[in-house]
Amino acid sequence: MKPSIKQGALFTLILSIAFVVSSSLSENRISAQSSSRAKSGSDWADWRGPTRDGHSYEKGLPEKWSPKGENLLWKAPYGGRSAPIVMGNRVFMFNSAGDGANMQERVLALNADTGRKIWEYRFNVYSSDVATRRIAWSAPVGDPTTGNVYVFGAADELVALSNDGKLLWNRSLTDEYGAWTTHGGRTASPVIEGDLVIVSTISEGWGDNGPRAHRFYAFDKRTGETVWISKPGGRPYDTVYPTPVAATINGVRLIFVGGADGAENALKAQTGEPVWNYPMTKRGINNCAVVKDTTVFASHSEENYDTNEMGMLVAIDATGKGKLGKDKIKWSVAGFRGGYSSPVIDGDRLYQLDDSAVLNAFDINTGKKLWEKSLGISQRASPVFADGKLYIGSDNGKFYILKPSATGVEVLSENELEPIDKIDTRTEEGDDLIASNEQILASVAVSRGRIYLVSTKNIYAIGKKKNPALPAAPEKADGAPAGAAVAHVQVVPADLVMKPGETAKFRVRLFDDHGRFIREESNAASVAWTLEGLKGTAQNNQFTADAGTQAGKLKATVGGVTGSASIRVIPSLPFAENFESLAVGALPRYWINAVPKYVVKELDGGKVLQKNADNPAFQRARSFFGPTDLSNYTVEADVLATEKRRQMGDAGVVAQRYQLTLFGNSQRLELTSWQIEPARTIKKPFEWKRDTWYRLKLEVANLPGGKARVRGKAWAAAEAEPAGWMIEYVDPIAHKRGSPGIFAYAPSEVFFDNIKVAPNK
Repeated sequence: MKPSIKQGALFTLILSIAFVVSSSLSENRISAQSSSRAKSGSDWADWRGPTRDGHSYEKGLPEKWSPKGENLLWKAPYGGRSAPIVMGNRVFMFNSAGDGANMQERVLALNADTGRKIWEYRFNVYSSDVATRRIAWSAPVGDPTTGNVYVFGAADELVALSNDGKLLWNRSLTDEYGAWTTHGGRTASPVIEGDLVIVSTISEGWGDNGPRAHRFYAFDKRTGETVWISKPGGRPYDTVYPTPVAATINGVRLIFVGGADGAENALKAQTGEPVWNYPMTKRGINNCAVVKDTTVFASHSEENYDTNEMGMLVAIDATGKGKLGKDKIKWSVAGFRGGYSSPVIDGDRLYQLDDSAVLNAFDINTGKKLWEKSLGISQRASPVFADGKLYIGSDNGKFYILKPSATGVEVLSENELEPIDKIDTRTEEGDDLIASNEQILASVAVSRGRIYLVSTKNIYAIGKKKNPALPAAPEKADGAPAGAAVAHVQVVPADLVMKPGETAKFRVRLFDDHGRFIREESNAASVAWTLEGLKGTAQNNQFTADAGTQAGKLKATVGGVTGSASIRVIPSLPFAENFESLAVGALPRYWINAVPKYVVKELDGGKVLQKNADNPAFQRARSFFGPTDLSNYTVEADVLATEKRRQMGDAGVVAQRYQLTLFGNSQRLELTSWQIEPARTIKKPFEWKRDTWYRLKLEVANLPGGKARVRGKAWAAAEAEPAGWMIEYVDPIAHKRGSPGIFAYAPSEVFFDNIKVAPNK
């Protein structure tokens, strides 16, 4: 007889008590690591392991287990859709917590021996239409050097936490760079590369980074400063979530990663300089590549460029440069649909699951298929290869331990976590919304003799025996040789928002043609500074901004090589924009996510900002025009919508990550921060006439106890402002700061004018 939920909970409690005493003294310790990244060892700090390719060097790992108790160390009711990581005696995972108006993303630290929760850190979702069941998509990454943990949330917020769960810094790529978030929730997991934490997303920022593209952002892992931004590919087709894998090829440290434009890319790890790309498909790439020697193995499951078959597995010569052709492809297998699960390498064999959960083995030298075995009907999780075994979870909730060989595969263990006909909708604690039965969407972590498995409802620690930690094998970054010529100049921070009159300091970092660090140029006389689109004083590695709103580049030249930082200068509150100082056809340069969606036009004898309706791909836009640290302020704007073919647009204002919107077709006023979550969306009927100016006003005030009062109103601009607020909401989990902005949906033209941002009265 299957144990009841209460019986299972009692069993988990007994297991936890049995181990809590023995581990209470050790749970705070982090294994000693070299100051360089550990290439092997027992810390599983990336979701794909120490070498970021799904491979573990540990031995003596479990061959059998049972969710009912056999070889099960502990089980805890913390489910999720992303993979766990392990550092020292702590397991870290990323999932959702709470419900309705209190739902947030959450980072958890658990005791690796008992499953006991040590700490949790929660943060909000905002400015997104991601579904509640698809948040906390990405996996956390740990830094063995510092013990810090980094997560990238559904709202494209990068959060850096100490090993004890204290917030170190965070960056909102939505507010700062116009990052996309979508209903699908696809979010790339961050990676640590030296002193950098790297993430990627589709974004629409400003200046050179204005047009829509899949970009990679590298931040200083200790301070959060932007170090580089790179756009290696072309126009994106999809939102994607590939994680880079790194390798040194002919002395160049590279990261290899698929793009939203359907190409596999190689970038220099420390500078972000694109090295090569190979176009593979007409859709985006979601899974990860693997590398052996100088060959990159990559796959997809979408439409090919040169065959009628869907999907392909390719072996790419990683020594190339520029746009690669067929001459750099060692072999390819057309028709292999491996779009989600990532491959692993076992000597001369490559194992990969296709999208239908069929495990395939290929000869790594020729691409010849050696064998296949069906494990289900749908697959997302990637396999882990450890101790001669494959550990694989499937969408249908089955977990396999397999022993592969050159001729086939032996099933050592097969367990179904929960029957598919189960229809529970949440865990016993009520923390995680899930789909039907207990599914497995993520890879396992391997650490110190144990396998850590996350399902949509629980986390399991498999293996009661604890093995000694493997010694770390540091991978030291190669510095440039003495006398190396400067080939790349890096100005840090690479992107910055300043106030008029403020002075900022910059570091000038020099690299050779292999992307190897030469030195940080401390001799100010060796750096020639110039300004592009900026007014101010640049000298001694510092820039002081003149008065007024401006945006441009600060350029540093060393030895004839130039690098730059992008700077926006925005006054303190209050500030206003009526567009009269801008030329027709222009737009404010300092705005985020405005190109090519807006343009200044003449209307009714004055200048206004028009949301263009000429391209369906750009009909919707949320654009920002201020720093991310603003709080307790009010945003106002005049808005006007036209109507064509019975379609009327929407217009709104944004303050502190809350949005007040007039909807044209549905004739309502709406206040929201996460529209798809109904508990956070307040609606009120409002008659909004076409071709008529209205005034929107949104005020956000932080309250004691972590709350915020948000209220708004709308009225015909030709009339007096109503005394009362029309719509109001007290948020129990406040967004305490955020950039001001506007929102528009334009099936026909929408216009804005007389924007004001001011401190609350």
